[in-house]
Amino acid sequence: MIASEGRVISALSDRYLASPFFTVSRRRSLDRNDFLPPDGHEASLEDGARTLAHVTAAAILKSAGHLPERPATYIICGGGRLNRIIMTDLCALAAEQSAVAMAAESAGLNGDTMEAEAWAYLAVRSLAGLALTLPQTTGVRQPVSGGVLQHPIRE
Repeated sequence: MIASEGRVISALSDRYLASPFFTVSRRRSLDRNDFLPPDGHEASLEDGARTLAHVTAAAILKSAGHLPERPATYIICGGGRLNRIIMTDLCALAAEQSAVAMAAESAGLNGDTMEAEAWAYLAVRSLAGLALTLPQTTGVRQPVSGGVLQHPIRE
């Protein structure tokens, strides 16, 4: 609701979207410090929220540039799909790439359980000793499994 009352600050969104995160071949994660405004730049709460919503949508599509080919359909799950501003931006930006973005429910999926299902899938892979991360996805030297299962201590 707050973002709907603001405007995208292009200088900030362009700065974030020009981050090496999107252009380098070796991927890494981002944290909140990657999104600090430059010194001396102030944004209202509304403009900051609107800019962040836009960056969120644009980042999803920009990250797809690391895939072998761009998706024709983006299925959105989790809480972001409930944010009207993010979804409006995501649909508009996807359309510019001749793609479609939709909430998981529009594809017949449960957008609230998809993340839990993904974690369950990773847990099963870990139990089977299979890799969860690969050199081509995160830059690790060799495929890495999910660690070791710790059984609860019984007294």
